[in-house]
Amino acid sequence: MRLETVFGLKGRTALVTGSSRGIGAAIAEGLAGAGAHVILHGMKTGGAATVRQRIIDNGGTADELVSDLSEPGAGRSLIESAEAIAPVDILVINASAQINAVLEDLTPEDLSFQLTVNLGSTVDMLQSALPRMAARRWGRVVSIGSINQLRPKGIVTAYAATKAAQHNIIQSQARDYAKDNVLLNTLAPGLVDTDRNAGRRDADPEAWADYVRTLNWMGRAGQPEEMVGAAIFLSSQACSFMTGESIFLTGGY
Repeated sequence: MRLETVFGLKGRTALVTGSSRGIGAAIAEGLAGAGAHVILHGMKTGGAATVRQRIIDNGGTADELVSDLSEPGAGRSLIESAEAIAPVDILVINASAQINAVLEDLTPEDLSFQLTVNLGSTVDMLQSALPRMAARRWGRVVSIGSINQLRPKGIVTAYAATKAAQHNIIQSQARDYAKDNVLLNTLAPGLVDTDRNAGRRDADPEAWADYVRTLNWMGRAGQPEEMVGAAIFLSSQACSFMTGESIFLTGGY
């Protein structure tokens, strides 16, 4: 069997939330490189323009949508807008909210914001996308989780809880939609060197280097591009007998 038959995404359309930067941008470019038409998503008009241009420059095709997933119902509206462009075969749920706060410092507003973005919008998107995928008898959902869904750190109490709950939702829907050839899985990174961690890294590079050296067996942070291979696998025919699972990319955390 040819590799492009197993891993190729020609003729598929992928919506990648939070794809203006970081892991989402890397995955969007990777899916485009595998042949998918990519619908980028960001919070600001033109926020993903640079990513879109890189995809086009490399021979791919992409559109861009704007949506604030902290607004109630925004996830459902985003799917409907994407479906107006092309049927969404692959949904990568990457956009997330993370507020660093231990439990006693977590405000109601902090909690509500993370619950809405990480869980409310996930439910909205799945409610809209999954029946459409099932009707077409093919679909892939890749939820970007976190090592914190399995090993939560106190400083990200709410974020870790939402990521565990998000994977629980993925598992429940994986069971319900398996017979329709709609497969849902979680890609769970460890520490990845993105702008979410840039403040801590740049504030004290020496302390950051010491931290990452002891964090995992590889002694370093991951790079966004290192998430792409697993994302392509989970988006393609290659994972045709896998659903409801998590792939942990942690450097041996």
